[in-house]
Amino acid sequence: MKKEANLLITPEMIKPSSKYLKVIGTINPAAVRSRDGKVVMYIRVIEQLKKLEDKSYFYSPRMIGENKYEVKIDRFSKKIVENGSDFDIIFKDGTKRLTFISHLRRVVLDESGMKIISIDKKPSFYGTVHDAELGVEDPRIIEVEGRYVMTYVSLSRKENISTSIAFSEDLINWERKGIIFGEQDKDVVIFPEKIKGWYIAFDRPEGNFQFTPPHIWMAQSDDLLCWGKLKSISVFKKGEKDYGRIGPGCPPIKTKEGWLLIYHTVQEEKDKSYTYSASAALFDLNNPRKLVSNSESIIKPNMDYELKLYQSKRIVFPTGIVVDKNGKDLLIYSGGGDVVTSVRKMSIDKIMKALKKVK
Repeated sequence: MKKEANLLITPEMIKPSSKYLKVIGTINPAAVRSRDGKVVMYIRVIEQLKKLEDKSYFYSPRMIGENKYEVKIDRFSKKIVENGSDFDIIFKDGTKRLTFISHLRRVVLDESGMKIISIDKKPSFYGTVHDAELGVEDPRIIEVEGRYVMTYVSLSRKENISTSIAFSEDLINWERKGIIFGEQDKDVVIFPEKIKGWYIAFDRPEGNFQFTPPHIWMAQSDDLLCWGKLKSISVFKKGEKDYGRIGPGCPPIKTKEGWLLIYHTVQEEKDKSYTYSASAALFDLNNPRKLVSNSESIIKPNMDYELKLYQSKRIVFPTGIVVDKNGKDLLIYSGGGDVVTSVRKMSIDKIMKALKKVK
């Protein structure tokens, strides 16, 4: 299902948050329709240090503010470093630090979801000394029971790479509630309504996958904070080709036929590069663990900025989804090439027709 994207946000459009940093990526946005009809995105802004190293030291950014944006540049003697690159510093004990840090920037679009009205000039949501001191990444936002809920990846020296949650009444002010899924558990998407009295989330824990290929998990909660009843789910029919990695992309959309999930896949190519694409799966309305139907790839990298190899990857990575005002199309917001944010308008009917029923 070839569909060209409309480019929305590039690094050149975002003012750096510090004189020591430069913006190198504006990717993987959360998107939700606000109560006034506009579309609000929270995009991940990646900022890299301008000075990565000198004769004696490597440098890495870290957030130290209690309730405000405040960044500190740590320095590390090259005597304790095994290897340093443009992206990370690997120490002799096997741990690492990054040469970049991410925050979220709020972008308001018009009702069409295609035209920018405003971009916050300063970081809108960021790490603090107590939450995501090494950065926040890849948010997803839904509205459920009258409030907005955001899941986001939080990086820190103690908790490593985890998923946290925050609540908002106005898409501006956020109440942080801490970690809900432990380290190496990412891509958490929450359903926009309860099912049989439970909040439901899909997530993607990482591991060695010794007995199965990579897959998505489902979790349940009665308060959005404590999650349990963990179960793995399948987005493939038996015997189908497995991907090297899969994970939830956008929050699920409710349709008459079932819950529609746009998820990402990673395929290794013959030249040893990797292609990040997106497929669709439909789950039972009353039992979201039950796969009803699925599709082949519905979104593949096809724009110049998606096809340009970035660390041996071609990337389209959908994370935000909004129903168009006409009720017939979906606006799917994606990170492209790990550098920019784009949007594709796709027919719900065509996506549903691309699904093949599981027997």
